Amino acid sequence: MELDPDDVFRDDEDDADNEFSREKESTKELLVYLVDASPKMFSASCPSGDQNDETHFQIAVSCISQSLKTQIINRSYDEVAICFFNTREKKNLQELNGVFIFNVAERECLDRPTARLIKEFDCIEERFMKEIGSQNGIISGTRENSLYNALWVAQALLRKGSAKTADKRILLFTNEDDPFGNIKGATKIDMTRTTLQRAKDAQDLGISIELLPLSQLDEEFNVSLFFADLIGLEGDDLAQFLPSVGEKLEDMKDQLRKRMFMKRIVRKIAFSIANGLSIELNTYALIRPTIPGAITWLDSVSNRPLKTERSFICSDTGALLQEPLKRYQPYKNENIKISVEELSEIKRISTGQLRLLGFKPLSCLKDYHNLRPSTFIFPSDEEVFGSTCIFIALHRSMLRLERFAVAFYGSSSHPQLVALIAQKEIISHGGQVEPPGMHMIYLPYSEDIRHVEELYSDSNGAAPKATDDQIEKATALMKRIDLKDFSVCQFSNPALQRHYAVLQALALEEPDIPETIDETLPDEEGMARPGVVSAVEEFKLSVYSGNYDEEKELVGNGKASETSKKRKAIADNAVKESANYDWDDLADNGKLKDLTVVELKYYLTAHNLPVAGKKEALISRILTHMGK
Repeated sequence: MELDPDDVFRDDEDDADNEFSREKESTKELLVYLVDASPKMFSASCPSGDQNDETHFQIAVSCISQSLKTQIINRSYDEVAICFFNTREKKNLQELNGVFIFNVAERECLDRPTARLIKEFDCIEERFMKEIGSQNGIISGTRENSLYNALWVAQALLRKGSAKTADKRILLFTNEDDPFGNIKGATKIDMTRTTLQRAKDAQDLGISIELLPLSQLDEEFNVSLFFADLIGLEGDDLAQFLPSVGEKLEDMKDQLRKRMFMKRIVRKIAFSIANGLSIELNTYALIRPTIPGAITWLDSVSNRPLKTERSFICSDTGALLQEPLKRYQPYKNENIKISVEELSEIKRISTGQLRLLGFKPLSCLKDYHNLRPSTFIFPSDEEVFGSTCIFIALHRSMLRLERFAVAFYGSSSHPQLVALIAQKEIISHGGQVEPPGMHMIYLPYSEDIRHVEELYSDSNGAAPKATDDQIEKATALMKRIDLKDFSVCQFSNPALQRHYAVLQALALEEPDIPETIDETLPDEEGMARPGVVSAVEEFKLSVYSGNYDEEKELVGNGKASETSKKRKAIADNAVKESANYDWDDLADNGKLKDLTVVELKYYLTAHNLPVAGKKEALISRILTHMGK
């Protein structure tokens, strides 16, 4: 096989752009939802947004359902189990009373979430009392302990996988802050002790237990009565653990969704410092582009994933080639054969380690040197003992001297220069805002830097400069439309949200596609405020003067298009049609709602206002512009 020069150094497995795909291989999450199904969960309620009270059981079920839908998008290879305790019926391998594992056919108890699981779990409230039932599993005068049984069942479910390759968690939903409150004397002490020991045994096996308390309207959940000991809260952690009172369903969903985003190691790398001294580092992805999941081709009959196989056929004999292919490179009328080992050695430019080159002042690092999102690195003593001590010494010295480290890093196909910038720990209001560590910034090579060569100038050859008045008007405009407390975390990708909404509707056979909100659209009502409109007009006048006509300017430059001509014709027609209506009278008498959308758009177009949105939005925009 002849070598392709462009393909010699291409290695998909080592491509830096695919670095974050290794995250799937590093760790996955095994999660058990433990939901209290006692009668108290059905009687206690809190107000919801639709004026109907919701029971705590409904909140827990809705919260888990939404979480499962989110998990299919974010981490579809994580595995979950749903377990109810304080139930009338029992369903678990240990045959323990008061514990019911909810599952569907063709799925293990702890497995990846499926569309069928979500569909049937959404309907669990309708048939819960009939098929599963609710009862108090901890009763005075008996030794039954449903909470102990639930922890036992959850621990048994999480025996799957190793604690080194999987994050194991139990999420406990309950509104009972003192499960053994009705028990007295030595029996209560013994049941409390055995339950806490069961929780400790689970934690010793690498299983974390997290509590999601549901407070009642007139009484706050008191975590210190029992659950502080169960989940290991003490001191400042106990003081900061404030159970929410009367939380809405959306608040619980947000809280749970945040818990689902676990910190995971992308990969482990060795950091070679000098003279054979190396330490171990863990890398984390703080920001990365989110794209739709990979396409999986399915068989049209069985609906099972297709497996792609490739075979090479000899062009001379037509027979299948059984032996490994040999590559060659033409050179001086001769084919030079190259083995796989030789080709691998030719391609190897870097060992894949991080190799220190030296240090530079932070002032030498420019903003435009950052090619792509950085990688956060943190030391690990798992394989190389002493890595943390060496890392801390470097970290503190770099902060004190205000230097960054220059290092060489990359795969065989994509070696790169990187800058290691030390980040100081930031603590605010008793909590950590930024962790200590280093950011690995990917630096450009000289070939990657493009210098600006074009000089924007007028016909006289001089570059235009803004006047003081223009700068003042621009400053006023910026202050008018300043985004208060802006954060990229406030905006979700509308294309992705729509994509996943369609997938969800198809997978769950929902009659309607869930509504998605495009948070990137401009604030039309805000932009239509008189103060903003005035600031925009003043800025335009200061730059273009009052006689400026954009359409004529484009025509003069030969840049006018058919689209701009049509747009101007539509605007002229809207002005003409708008003059036929008494808008003040229609607004004062509430008759704007009697007009059609087309008629409402006459006014908006004539006054250069946005015309997007439903009829109610158009009327609101007109009233705002008229100051009514």
